[in-house]
Formats: sequence, C-alpha cells, structure tokens
Amino acid sequence: MQRTHDASATLTSERSYLFVPGNRPERFDKACASGADAVILDLEDAVAPADKAAARESVGAWLAQGGRAYVRINAADTPYYADDIACLVTQGGLKGVVVSKAAQGAQLHELAARLPDGAVLLPLIESAAGFDALREIARSPRVARLLFGTLDFQVDTGVRGVRETLLYFRSMLTFESVLAGIGTPVDGVTESIDDERRILDETRYARDFGFGAKLCIHPRQIASIHAAFDYSGAERDWAQRVMEALAASQGAATTVDGKMVDAPVARKAQRILGMETDCAGPRPAA
Repeated sequence: MQRTHDASATLTSERSYLFVPGNRPERFDKACASGADAVILDLEDAVAPADKAAARESVGAWLAQGGRAYVRINAADTPYYADDIACLVTQGGLKGVVVSKAAQGAQLHELAARLPDGAVLLPLIESAAGFDALREIARSPRVARLLFGTLDFQVDTGVRGVRETLLYFRSMLTFESVLAGIGTPVDGVTESIDDERRILDETRYARDFGFGAKLCIHPRQIASIHAAFDYSGAERDWAQRVMEALAASQGAATTVDGKMVDAPVARKAQRILGMETDCAGPRPAA
C-alpha cells in the first residue's frame, strides 16, 4: 500500500509541541509566538466538561480567522468526540488532530477520510490497548508521528517511573515508527516547569531512544527541550571532519579520530549536518 500522506518529513523539524487549553483563547496567539515549534489547542484534559462546548467554539473561531495549530480532541468513547470532529473538519487552519487514547486503526481510517487537505493525524498512545494496536495505528493513513502519553499510560498500566520501566515502550514506538516510514516519535510531558536540568535530562533520555520531539505544558520548558535535541558544537565538528575525510577518500572507507568511517557513520554525519532527513522513507507495502 502506498502512503496516503507524506507530511512526516516536514514534521521532523518540530521538536516541541506546546499544549494550550482550548478555553483560553487569549493564550492562542501568545503560544504561537512562544518559540514552540508547534502548538496543540487542547479540547481534552485541560478543559472541564462544563467548558467543552465553549472551548470548541473558541478553537473553531480562531482557526477560521487564520490561526494554524494542531488540536487535541476528546477520546472516541466520550460524548464530546463527534462534536469535536464536526467542528474541525471544515477548518483550513487545522494542521492536524491529536487523537486522544488512540487504540484502533479503524478510528484513524475514518478520521483520515474526513480531515481537510494537508491535515495529519498524531495518535496519542497512552494505554495498553494503544500499544496492542501500535503497528496498525502507525500504518494508518495520514498518521505522521506517534505521541507517547506517559502519564496516562502509567495510570492505565500501573507502571511507575519514566525511565527503565518505560524503556520497552519507548523502544517500540521508535521501532514501529521506522517500519511505518513516519516521523520520529514524540515523548510525553515533564511535569516540572522550572527545573531546567530535569527537563533537559529527560528530553535527552528520550532522544537517545530515537525520539525527535517532546510534548510540553509551559513556554518555560521550550528552551531546554530544544537544547536537548540540538547537536552540540563538538558533534557538528566531528560530522564535518567525517564528510571532509570521505570527500578526500572519494567515498571509500577511511578513518577519523582513529576510528573507521563507513556508510553508517557517513549517514550519521549527514544527519547531524542536516543533509539527511530523520524520516525513515516510504511506507512499506501492506
């Protein structure tokens, strides 16, 4: 099966996704000017049941007036889901839908058929059922990246901790993303707003598992998240030396800093220098 949407390559540069409550329209423009790579207007967890309708109206009005953002909708088993979808499918400013509690490929197929042109799906994997259907979800049409809802996942499974206890699940998100040919996965939020060291450390940990972005809940988290995903000056210097050595050897295997440089090392250097996309390539045939 050919890919029905090829937006994942363009999403690779989005390192930070900032949540904004959908019932706080005065914050929408401020969020877009915060330095975050992308903004998610939230109709789900950040909005109380009594405010759902007003939040939906505010989000729809802002998008209709030229705003551009992703929108997190309420889960499919809630009474708000159908109205959320009906509001969004006519919005040209919709970058994509963050699908809460994603657990079925059938739901994503139905959503994909109704989305405006150019809009993508970002399934939020936050339950055991979501991981059970992970391959099906990753290969659904218009899915551009997988998001890891760590906090809800811990509640659903009883798993504690954000590191070793979630190692397998982070690995599977990366693994299935590569196989599906979609963008790198997006890690869950760090609850601390002002602890820059913790935010940096947790983001680097996710990066080392192949994640390319992180969800955030406050603009003060953005700088640390970006710093964690940026390559250091030393890494860029090394990559430049690798490319110069390969040019001198006319592409043959060579050495840099006493270590062999071959094709995989060359691809790593190219990625650091921005010469290669993080997207894994076309979706395989089904």
